[in-house]
Amino acid sequence: MSTPTVREQFLVISALGPNPMELTNILCRASSDNRCSVVTSRLTRHGECSALVLQIAGSWDALARFEVALPGLAKKHTFTVNVVRSAELEVRPQSLPYVAYVSSAYRPDIINELCQFFIDHNVELENLTCDTYQAPQTGGTMLNATFTVTLPAGTQISWLRDQFLDFSDALNLDALIEPWRPQNPM
Repeated sequence: MSTPTVREQFLVISALGPNPMELTNILCRASSDNRCSVVTSRLTRHGECSALVLQIAGSWDALARFEVALPGLAKKHTFTVNVVRSAELEVRPQSLPYVAYVSSAYRPDIINELCQFFIDHNVELENLTCDTYQAPQTGGTMLNATFTVTLPAGTQISWLRDQFLDFSDALNLDALIEPWRPQNPM
């Protein structure tokens, strides 16, 4: 993964297809063939479908060539693709990265309730992972969700943590919010 230069521009590509390795290979090769570079990527599998999101960097003409080639690639390899021009994320040096973990019996409204809590407290969502599973002991459907969020500068952390835990208790959620830590510290 390269570090973008000031003159580079960005595309965000989301692609859906049945074969995750082929999908990733085709889009990364096409990026390289068009003199672009993959800045970030995320791939997840959802049943028989795989979702790949890529942030691609390059000069305006390289990105334009790549953008024009994508519909043909999608048709040839039977995947769907969506492309959006993007800019670098604004630097927020005073903001604090946090992670909220939630586990509970599944209810369809839990994720939107949690999102609304964070919206009401001006907390930005950076990443969300949510999975459901059958509890082996009871057979009930369970939910595990991990929200990576950014607290705005000046947030009273202990107050927000108390608000979050009270909110979670009211919804009968097992929840925790703590500072984000790198997964692979060097």
